Amino acid sequence: MSEHITVLGGGLAGCEAAWAAANDGVAVTLVEMKPIKFTAAHKKETLAELVCSNSLKAARLESAAGLLKEEMARLGSVCVAVARDCAVPAGGALAVDRDRFSEGVTRRIAAHPLITVEHREVTALPESGITVVATGPLTSDTLAEDIARRFGEGLSFYDAAAPIVTAESVDMNAAFRASRYDREESGIGDYINCPMNKAEYEAFHEALINAETALLHEFDKPKVYEGCMPIEVLAGRGTDAIRFGPMKPVGLRDPRTGHRPWAVLQLRTENAAGTLYNLVGFQTNLKFGEQKRVFSMIPALKNAEFVRYGVMHRNTFLDSPRLLTQDLRCKALPHLFFAGQMTGVEGYMESAASGLLAGKNAVRALRGEAPLCLPPETMMGALTGYISDATVTNFQPMGANFGVLPPLEEHIRDKKQRYAALAARALAKLEEELQ
Repeated sequence: MSEHITVLGGGLAGCEAAWAAANDGVAVTLVEMKPIKFTAAHKKETLAELVCSNSLKAARLESAAGLLKEEMARLGSVCVAVARDCAVPAGGALAVDRDRFSEGVTRRIAAHPLITVEHREVTALPESGITVVATGPLTSDTLAEDIARRFGEGLSFYDAAAPIVTAESVDMNAAFRASRYDREESGIGDYINCPMNKAEYEAFHEALINAETALLHEFDKPKVYEGCMPIEVLAGRGTDAIRFGPMKPVGLRDPRTGHRPWAVLQLRTENAAGTLYNLVGFQTNLKFGEQKRVFSMIPALKNAEFVRYGVMHRNTFLDSPRLLTQDLRCKALPHLFFAGQMTGVEGYMESAASGLLAGKNAVRALRGEAPLCLPPETMMGALTGYISDATVTNFQPMGANFGVLPPLEEHIRDKKQRYAALAARALAKLEEELQ
């Protein structure tokens, strides 16, 4: 019997998975429901349609996004190759003519002798056969319901996420480690607490309720429950609403003053390495620039480096740390691999990168070979490591950023030089792996 895999979804991740598998000599059936059925966001019949921005983020190698794309290029990415062919002027970013990009990827997929494209809607996960599921954040309702039925609470239908900052950018002279009522597990304080006095809090509150929010498409608007209320909406209910909510100081005492602060933002560790922290209870729909401006008013965050801003939109994604292994294989259903935003990676190229790895690992599984798990020093390895890290709690999607990489042995103060060193190390590790 000839080797064969199926890929569900013709977005960037699905196209990368099909391309990678076919280039490894395996016949691929790529199933895309357009034009039989469109989501609320998609308008074109072509594959790899860009539904929001036409920017694929920074191009320079000394950026996390640029490093990711270079790693993908070295692994044979179809999306990076096409994007570079149809780039448009965008300063330091790689932006594309969206129509030419989508059409270019479609042509390459259609011309590959080992790829067959079928246009039909898939309403349930297959029971057998190696399959890559890359149906995206707007997975059709029927398939999403089947995934939810199989994984229970392992599927989220919208993304209500708080911002994430790097640990090293938090001013610990204006913060302290502690858990409420000294309840902790680590012995060093499980949270970083960012206290505010009355004047600081009132200025912050005023800025928060007057900050500009992001516009949402109708299909992006989530059903907002009390437990995931945007911080700016809660703040609008009254001056003390968030001081009695996510910023409550109860059970905490500032060691610098010996007193309970007027208000406290708690930061909770985001990864096992302790290099990233999320702003507890600060899910938000503010524009990214506004988040930077307003949240930096908190004294301990005055120089904070945001590796991910808060978002609230429609985004079907898995509880990947519980459900997936690092090679993107489903623990409970090992004939399935998942890729794209459904796995909890955030961004066009991040989705494509996961598809590339899922396609290669689907082939390896088919052939009984060891999986390809890239080193954690690489951006692709770090992202797949993050979304499969069982120590991650309250999992939220993550895009490429240098905070997910292990730190350098020697600390470099200059950010540009540090990023350049991280990128050089990543590519060296990638070349070692490929050889």
